[in-house]
Amino acid sequence: MKKRLILNVGREMGSGGRELAQCLARIFDLAFYDKELIREASKDSGICKDCFEQADEKPQKVWYSRFPFFGDPVFSGLSNDALFEIHYRTVRRLAQERDCVFVGRCTDYILRDDPACFNIFVHAPLRFRLERICRSAGVDEEEASQIIAKTDKMRSSYYNFYTDKEWGKASSYHLCVDTSLLGIEKTAEWVAEMAKRARLD
Repeated sequence: MKKRLILNVGREMGSGGRELAQCLARIFDLAFYDKELIREASKDSGICKDCFEQADEKPQKVWYSRFPFFGDPVFSGLSNDALFEIHYRTVRRLAQERDCVFVGRCTDYILRDDPACFNIFVHAPLRFRLERICRSAGVDEEEASQIIAKTDKMRSSYYNFYTDKEWGKASSYHLCVDTSLLGIEKTAEWVAEMAKRARLD
């Protein structure tokens, strides 16, 4: 019987973590969930996507939005805790329905009791990340540095708040990889081999 496989990919901004996760999804022919999780959580709850997008991997806050209950728009406040609870249930549903790759959003912690999981953290030296952000976003180095600092701070605050682990710390994951050494595609191939070996043990 084929073993299940769930890959959870945490990442530093600019490290290529999302691209690496996409490569892994292609290698293993798995469903891929990054921003797609927002759509799924919205569909599960009936709450508009904007609420989840505004709270996505951000620290505590109350978001105010109009969303329908019984066909009528209602103006209501939603805390990150309420949105995280919906997100939590959506992640667990998707993991039970199919093998998949999740990007960020505490999925390694949400699925911590699932033996099918292989948890990866993707990082790279600052220079490598700056160059990638400058190219992809069309910004100068100063602005790229600000984007990296702000995004990594939000991701770490979100992760550390909702889990009992530390974002980016090696002991929080099965494997930590530096994409600057081999490039994203070669790194993904190497990670895939590690995941295969771990699944066989």
